[in-house]
Amino acid sequence: MSDDQPAHLDHRAFDALDMRQVDPDSIDAAIADAGDELVCVFFWGVDCFNCEMAKKAILANPEPIRALNLRWLHANVYAHPELGRRFGLHGIPVFMFFHKGKKLGRATGWHGHGQFAAAVGNARLKAEGKPLAG
Repeated sequence: MSDDQPAHLDHRAFDALDMRQVDPDSIDAAIADAGDELVCVFFWGVDCFNCEMAKKAILANPEPIRALNLRWLHANVYAHPELGRRFGLHGIPVFMFFHKGKKLGRATGWHGHGQFAAAVGNARLKAEGKPLAG
């Protein structure tokens, strides 16, 4: 990435987590392709300050996030507002969790690795039919 390229075109965080870009036509198949893996869809938008902050945090320390063993997808909801409507997004970034096509929860905004890891943990518990952590 050159220094004069706009920050919203910086996809290094997507690359760091091997995120697959999806749109309204591909999101369901991409979630289904994950099989038994827990899927996280990163909903973001161009020129979204909080989305850029989330991407910077991911890039600053990707290893603990990789260790959560998620199948990552990402979607620009400014380019595809129908996804925002479909998933009831009232702000971004949103990280939404799916297992075998079923929505299990979300983390709204980026409030650090601890909060994100807790949301992932609760999604895993929900996928296993266990009570959620307090």
